[in-house]
Amino acid sequence: MLMIYIIGFIVSLGLALGLTPLVKKFAIKVGAVDVPNARKVHTRIMPRLGGLGIFLSFVITFFLLLPFLPDVFSVREVNFIKAFLVGGTITVLLGAFDDRFDLPAKLKFVIQIATACVVVFVFDIRIEFANIPFHTYAAVETWVAIPFTILWIVGVTNAINLIDGLDGLAAGVSAIAIGTIAVMSFLMGNVMVALLCLLLLGSIIGFLYFNFHPAKIFMGDSGALFLGFSLALLSLLGFKQIAIVSFLTPLILIGVPLSDTMFAIVRRWMQKKPIFSPDKGHLHHCLRELGFSHRQTVLIIYGIAAFFGVLAVIQSSAAMYNANWVTFVVICVMVFFLQIGAEVIGLIGKTKRPVLDFLARMRMKAGAERGTK
Repeated sequence: MLMIYIIGFIVSLGLALGLTPLVKKFAIKVGAVDVPNARKVHTRIMPRLGGLGIFLSFVITFFLLLPFLPDVFSVREVNFIKAFLVGGTITVLLGAFDDRFDLPAKLKFVIQIATACVVVFVFDIRIEFANIPFHTYAAVETWVAIPFTILWIVGVTNAINLIDGLDGLAAGVSAIAIGTIAVMSFLMGNVMVALLCLLLLGSIIGFLYFNFHPAKIFMGDSGALFLGFSLALLSLLGFKQIAIVSFLTPLILIGVPLSDTMFAIVRRWMQKKPIFSPDKGHLHHCLRELGFSHRQTVLIIYGIAAFFGVLAVIQSSAAMYNANWVTFVVICVMVFFLQIGAEVIGLIGKTKRPVLDFLARMRMKAGAERGTK
């Protein structure tokens, strides 16, 4: 199997390097291009549809390797592969049509829900167990499992779109998250998910060659939605059991877009603006305002995503051995650094720094006490 992993990764990477330029020409020919506006960083018309290059490289490599895969997958894992391929195809086609025709948000949302329903009802992929910290596993009632799973798939499918604002940013963060799931899958002996992750990782890295700054092509909604869908499903079966406690791990994995969205909501609420109103207060905007270059900003966010990935591996490994106190520590560390980082960068607002102000007051108080001794 190790040789299959290596070959699969190399083939998918090579295919992405070869197919992406062809996708770029196709995008220009059909008019699937991104036009600059006041909210966008790029200043020239750029081809989209890059997600097609990622998807095609992944699918072609999978079917090339299929005859050589050992017959060790369970019926449930085979259903998962089918759900991944069918749902992924629908998602990438939805994104491709949106890249070309700018589909209405409501229509996209309805199709995403329908895709999640196909995964749940046709292929029977859903949450099966709940593990409340410091308690044992318990079966989840169907009426809870179905809507929760659908909500999870739709929510994570849209997560990558939230950070698709700089060259190579969304693709790189997705690669780090998927690479982390691959590591956890190897640790847990889940060979099927590990294989899918490596094929997808090779496809993303090959695409990144053309997408890193200065980008020659954007991945568009076809890429952002497909990678989000992939993260949603791979995190569902990246563990021995689909359990609610396991959802903390993928939440950490998408910590960059998730935290950026949370701080955006808080920022707009404090500024008395509509929650869904666009602004230039996102993480990458704030880092650019601090004087970092385009590449430096992307690399800094890569570092943040890698930090979340390390936390996810620690939390997931601890969950394997029921060391729930580690999960508590991971959450505390993550929340602390998120808040400090948000205040330093200015994600909430330029003057809203409650924790930093509190620490400064404590430091001044401690200094004054030492001075009186």
